[in-house]
Amino acid sequence: MARIVSDILIGVGVALTLAACAETAPPHKVASPPIDPAAARRGDYLVTAANCAGCHTDKDHGGAPFAGGKAIATPFGAYVSRNITPDPVDGIGAWSESDFLRALRRGISPAGAHYFPAFPYTSFTGMSDRDILDIRAYLMSQAPAAVPNRPHEVPFPFDVRLTMVVWRGLYFSEGPRQPDPARSAQWNRGAYLVDAVAHCGECHTPRTWLGGLDGARPFNGGRLAGPGRDLAPNITSDPTDGIGSWSVGDIETLLKTGLTPKGDFVEAPMSEVVDNMAKLSDADRAAIATYVKSLPPLRGKGG
Repeated sequence: MARIVSDILIGVGVALTLAACAETAPPHKVASPPIDPAAARRGDYLVTAANCAGCHTDKDHGGAPFAGGKAIATPFGAYVSRNITPDPVDGIGAWSESDFLRALRRGISPAGAHYFPAFPYTSFTGMSDRDILDIRAYLMSQAPAAVPNRPHEVPFPFDVRLTMVVWRGLYFSEGPRQPDPARSAQWNRGAYLVDAVAHCGECHTPRTWLGGLDGARPFNGGRLAGPGRDLAPNITSDPTDGIGSWSVGDIETLLKTGLTPKGDFVEAPMSEVVDNMAKLSDADRAAIATYVKSLPPLRGKGG
């Protein structure tokens, strides 16, 4: 038994050492093809839908667009967003297309480190290769910002990337998302935008004590971390606790103007989401509304 325990401890020590090296090792530089302007335009649309700037821009302190530095509050501490400008040292300028695909599809950095799920790769994994690379094309067309990444503000053990190996086994399923052949093209487009691109469930689904999305209660409402934050509401079709009394048109109106059927306007952070949703096409807002309207009813308000 002592030998087994010793072997386990040695194995853990080796794994921790490798993980630490992976976090600090520089990415392998691979020449990338020139940016396709059409791809960058498509990426601009997707970056808007995903609200990438909302997390990766420290607006409270005058940060440069996409230069990171914003503290994302969680029950485990604050994870600080990364610089995703094309700066070759502090940003993602040295990343290849395969590096970027792996980051969003698998949640793994070019150096082989596991990302923490404050970066919602668990949703982005559902995106198509083309959409992921279009996002990269747009980001690579932006102004580089030489802003070093700040360390996360979380205590041990929530700053240990090796813990993500177990977490991923519980809560991560690699994409891309496959369409449901029994549903309409509009429904599938809405499901893709809600579940993968806009990652709505990251706020509107309750989480387990380990911080994973509770798969048994999708869109049942989630507790938002941080000062002054309450619940992201239940958006299932339950008529009492959810939005079952809303029409598809009501949902479309909220996404475009922020106005609820009761005449109230949504507040932050949803107001920032609405700012982005208002820039989408009418067809995409209709698709999102169609999908949300179809969510099975769940009682309760999550949290």
